[in-house]
Amino acid sequence: MHHTPPPRHLLLAVAVVAVWGINFTVIKVALGDFPPLMFAALRFTLAFLPAAFFLKRPAVPIGTLAAYGVFIGAGQFGLLYVAMKSDISPGMASLVLQTQVFFTIGLSMALAGERVKAYQVAALALAVAGIAVIGANTGGSTTAKGLVLALLAAFSWACGNMVSKRATDVNMLAFVVWSSVFALPPLYALTFVFEGWGDVHAGFEAASWETWLALVYQSAGNTMFGYGIWGWLLAKHPAAAITPMALLVPVFGMASAALFLDEPLPGWKLAAAGLIIAGLAMNVVLPRLFARRTNEALAAVEAG
Repeated sequence: MHHTPPPRHLLLAVAVVAVWGINFTVIKVALGDFPPLMFAALRFTLAFLPAAFFLKRPAVPIGTLAAYGVFIGAGQFGLLYVAMKSDISPGMASLVLQTQVFFTIGLSMALAGERVKAYQVAALALAVAGIAVIGANTGGSTTAKGLVLALLAAFSWACGNMVSKRATDVNMLAFVVWSSVFALPPLYALTFVFEGWGDVHAGFEAASWETWLALVYQSAGNTMFGYGIWGWLLAKHPAAAITPMALLVPVFGMASAALFLDEPLPGWKLAAAGLIIAGLAMNVVLPRLFARRTNEALAAVEAG
């Protein structure tokens, strides 16, 4: 197992992160025609079929698959799509969703007894300051409702992370595919309760080829390529060598939204992005520096 991934593997990681970042702009395109809950239901239907015919169900308890499917499908993406329909812009959504890192740390402390470290408190303070900047500038393309829904989506993602931590030594792509079926009952139920057959029918009538392409991008690009390659890279290299690349998701998210959707980038938005990404970076980079210095100190002691 290499400690420094070769350049082609790092390029693959950047490609995955670019796909994930641009995805927020793609979602916005599809939400122009499809109601959000229906779009989420269709996305996870396509994530399950036809891939389930080619990937064996992973050897994990059904409850684990079901919990992951509900947290990621109905929780993370159901809430995210509802928020993105009219309450948060794609660039902002890509940024706020990364707070899942801090929710994951909080859940690890609460459920697994992990202790919080000083640098994690400082990192969280930076990220919270960034969220506060967004909160102070809600209105227009990002409302208070949109911010709360995006934060709840990030919390659902963190809950999904806690579930997937239990699924060790499994094909992560197969895990994602087979968990998707459990997202379908709540998503289809919520679709018909909150959106109704009229909205669903109108969505199918209005859908252009761009909308259907956006749906395929969700399942094939975001799920199959994204999770498949990411899982493969994590199996080949230490997590610390790969996971920091995810810090680029909001960079690609905000850049693509500005480029393709003319989403403005005022100073407050860049400041919020800087604070949140700085917090995320501190959380990822500092433990690596501490570990390296500890190893160097141990090596010096042994050499002496």
